Amino acid sequence: MTSALDQPSGAPPDAALRPGVRAGYGLGSVATGAFGTVPGLMLLPYLTDTLGIAAALAGLIVFLPKAWDVVLNPIAGRISDRSTDPRGPRRPFLLKGGLLLALCFALLFAAPDLGSKVFDAGWVLVMFVACATAYAFFQVPYVAMPAEITDSYDERTRLMTWRVAILAFAIMLSGATAPAIRDALDGRAGYRVMGLAVAVLLVVGVVGAYVGTRSAPTGRVASSPGTLREQLRVVAGARDFRLLLTTFVIQALATGAMLAGVAYVSRWVLADEGAATILFVCFVGPALLLTPAWSALGQRIGKKGGYVASSLVLAAAALLLLWARSAPHWWTYAATALVGVGYAGAQVFPMAMLPDAAAVDARRTGENRAGVYTGVWTAGETLGLALGPAVYALVLALGDYRSSDLNADWTDQFQPGSALTAIVLGFSLIPAALIMLSLFTLSRYRLDHSAVEEAPA
Repeated sequence: MTSALDQPSGAPPDAALRPGVRAGYGLGSVATGAFGTVPGLMLLPYLTDTLGIAAALAGLIVFLPKAWDVVLNPIAGRISDRSTDPRGPRRPFLLKGGLLLALCFALLFAAPDLGSKVFDAGWVLVMFVACATAYAFFQVPYVAMPAEITDSYDERTRLMTWRVAILAFAIMLSGATAPAIRDALDGRAGYRVMGLAVAVLLVVGVVGAYVGTRSAPTGRVASSPGTLREQLRVVAGARDFRLLLTTFVIQALATGAMLAGVAYVSRWVLADEGAATILFVCFVGPALLLTPAWSALGQRIGKKGGYVASSLVLAAAALLLLWARSAPHWWTYAATALVGVGYAGAQVFPMAMLPDAAAVDARRTGENRAGVYTGVWTAGETLGLALGPAVYALVLALGDYRSSDLNADWTDQFQPGSALTAIVLGFSLIPAALIMLSLFTLSRYRLDHSAVEEAPA
């Protein structure tokens, strides 16, 4: 039976949302931030430098579960579109998918040590597929909610400001503490405890989002008829959505590569494994402070203008990291902080623009395809974030990077100059070039304030 506390609000979706709803929705980013950060940061070095898996194979193991998500996410969106739960069409999925994700994540780094690389690789692959499956049924409904709980163009930006601010905090918390927990205990035990700690953090975000959105409006549009293939064809034909998605996927690839490179830059370029925590604080700290500033800028120059500006900052900062091998350490930290400044805006604006595209479609047709839109969106984001570490692993392999296992002390190991060059290029020049490439598709995006507000009902 659904309790009174679970009943959605009857407030019209064009009304301003209460701060409690904004904050409650934003808490879901604790889960998305932690899961989006920790595997990208820890899983590839766990495979190459703890389990001794070759870089190319490790990259494939990281990529395959995310590729599965690309197929699954639109299906998850379609399923949530058709939900008629009185608590709201999306909220039950937050709880079920999110709690299952936490359980699977705790198991991801908890493989028993049987001395077999084949078993270790298989365990990680299976558990990561399970994580990806559970995450799809949390993330897709979660990202779909803004298109339904408010019809206001500006209110979605305010909602995304809360989400990105909490996302930045979650990235900093998980990204800084996960390596610290691993290093405090060392070896497999460190990874096991780290996995359990992150699982607890996932539960906090999942339950917070579920409870915090209990009074949110649920929207006015009806579920769309037709098969999933027909719905995907309609979404693929939405020009502005397609351009926005392409931009975001390319940038996700770039940031995924940078995320994967943090551990390698810390160990082999800065010669200090503890530098991974410092790099993460430098990356996310500015985002915590400047997310509201990006939102305010977007109010003045529009979401697209803000997205372009933040992307340029992000690309320029990534390019500065090209000198990480020869420059003093403060240069690398400062450039990483500037990356964080650009990254904050490059998250706020596309997340606020996505609900606009879904809402324009819903107002024009009277049908709800928000789940399919966000399913395709999160599939694209997942693909980009998965390709990032895979591309970085490929660059390492081309640079003759030498993997190792727990029996070797990394301070006694040697990497050839080609590997060190690959570590830096994958962390700087390649992401910068990808971000600049993404601006080509963004320049053709046309949905502005008037186009969204004046869409036919």
